[in-house]
Amino acid sequence: MIGKVTRGTHAGRLLCYLYGPGKANEHVDPHLVAGFSDPGELEPECRPDGSPDLRRLAGLLAQPLAALAGPGYGKPVWHCSVRAAPGDPILSDAEWARVAEQVMDRTGFAPAGDDLGVRWVAVRHAADHVHLVATLARQDGRRPGIWNDFFKVREACRDAERRLGLAGTAPADRTAARRPSRAEAEQAARRGWDEPPRVTLRREVCTAAAGAATEREFFTRLAAAGVAVRQRFSTTNPGQVTGYAVGLARHRARDGGIIWYGGAKLAADLTLPKLRRRWTGPCAEHAAFPGRDLSAGAARAVLRNMVTTAAEQATDEAGFIAGLRQAGVLVRLRFSELNPGQVTGYSVALPGHADGDGQPLWYGGGRLSAGLTLPRLRQRWDASRCAGTDRPAAFQFTTAERDAIYQHAAREAAAAATHIRHCSVNDPGRAADAAWAAADTLHAAAWALDSRVLRRAADSYDRAARARHGRTPRPTREGSQLRAAARLMAMTGGTAGDGTLFSTALIANLVALAVAVAELRQAQQHAAQAAAARAAATHLHAATSQARSVAPRPRQAEARRPGPSASAADVARGDFPMPLRPGDGPAAGPMPSHPHPYRGPVPPRRAGPGR
Repeated sequence: MIGKVTRGTHAGRLLCYLYGPGKANEHVDPHLVAGFSDPGELEPECRPDGSPDLRRLAGLLAQPLAALAGPGYGKPVWHCSVRAAPGDPILSDAEWARVAEQVMDRTGFAPAGDDLGVRWVAVRHAADHVHLVATLARQDGRRPGIWNDFFKVREACRDAERRLGLAGTAPADRTAARRPSRAEAEQAARRGWDEPPRVTLRREVCTAAAGAATEREFFTRLAAAGVAVRQRFSTTNPGQVTGYAVGLARHRARDGGIIWYGGAKLAADLTLPKLRRRWTGPCAEHAAFPGRDLSAGAARAVLRNMVTTAAEQATDEAGFIAGLRQAGVLVRLRFSELNPGQVTGYSVALPGHADGDGQPLWYGGGRLSAGLTLPRLRQRWDASRCAGTDRPAAFQFTTAERDAIYQHAAREAAAAATHIRHCSVNDPGRAADAAWAAADTLHAAAWALDSRVLRRAADSYDRAARARHGRTPRPTREGSQLRAAARLMAMTGGTAGDGTLFSTALIANLVALAVAVAELRQAQQHAAQAAAARAAATHLHAATSQARSVAPRPRQAEARRPGPSASAADVARGDFPMPLRPGDGPAAGPMPSHPHPYRGPVPPRRAGPGR
């Protein structure tokens, strides 16, 4: 049983709709089943033409508003529709009356035994639902409280489910995202959009948050995705950003202005204060750069990405070095032996990416790319000052570098699934942060692989990720590692059709992660969140099959087996295990850090029939 609450300004117009034929003549035998007085006395009389005369009933409901002492509500008409599930038995008028009385008692509008509560009626014009209409003014001249009225209605509906033996529904735990309104859905259908703008914006904000390590990077990613951003500044500190709103250029109001959605209008965990906790919390540094867990190839690719980005955004050497340090990269300058104050080069390192002695692993600009040496960068900056100079080409990861990042993300997903399963038995609260971070991983994977199926999986999973009642989970190392893996995948950009074996293994481990979260929510008795995680796992299974269809077959991999000069990533791709057979479970175990046990050439295999 579900209750939906709306507010209005005129009780008479609402009664005309409830007693009318409906939009498609779906209203049958409208009549009162309950109210603030005897329903038989309140029932409207019929005119000679058979239509109900609603003026008396509308006047009785409006009388307390005229006698209200002090200011009232801007929308004083409270409307709640309560609907049973399609498979539930048809309730009698007396049973619906009991449900309506319980709703009004639980909300506090008309408590049992209080004759001075608000005036209200319950109209039934269909077999499976009833409408409650109330005016927000008590009969003693006071204004009733409406705080958390929706959640109180939800509690009353769950009580009615247990009492009447109806189909059970999940409690209102504030984990669901804000759904598009009926007007938004109809507008999207009229204009031929695939989905309402609210859904598109929520996905873009989630993806940008998953790939950002700072607030500035978050807004930059939103702008790069074509999302209009409007920041809200403090009235006391004009330079301080206190919130944001997003919109789409195609979605405009009648006056031509963009229709804006604040973060809270998209989902409970997308407000700016809660997003900032990801970037400034106790585990934020590890979430930005998981240096200790990265392979050398992945670390070099990440550094090359960040150095290239800083070089493109800078106009001189000082701005370049400042940009690197602001992004969190360790920077070491090399000075001339003849002129001690002259900088002749630089090297960079990721925090935590160290050798066996714990010393940072430094990479000079030349080791990252031939165009990233300091002399070459100085030439670029000098040339960029000339009018008409083209910007350098956008950064691109190589296939081997993307594979290294996918391999790292697959290991982190498998480790998080193991952690969540362990916590679901011993301490479910410890798994909350990892379950929340898994949403970032899914959104980033959908962006990196440019997969429509993965996007559906990420959208389905969102509710399973959030903590109840809008709370922010306590940061944990496992959650931070998942967010770090998500940020690395977001760096790779959209790579449509990327069907490597490493991406297939990543999706398979994401299946295991979604299943582990479903088991966690089931153990916590959070039915709606468990259903969301299972729906995501179903979409991920479909994505796994799709990825296998485009991934190289074992014989194809054998034909492309690298030679002595191949990189470690090429060797890994050649020796990666076969994809799962249909019906096999997803590969949930952690992937090895070194896919091949030795370096060097792979000996040729003998020709002949396979075993």
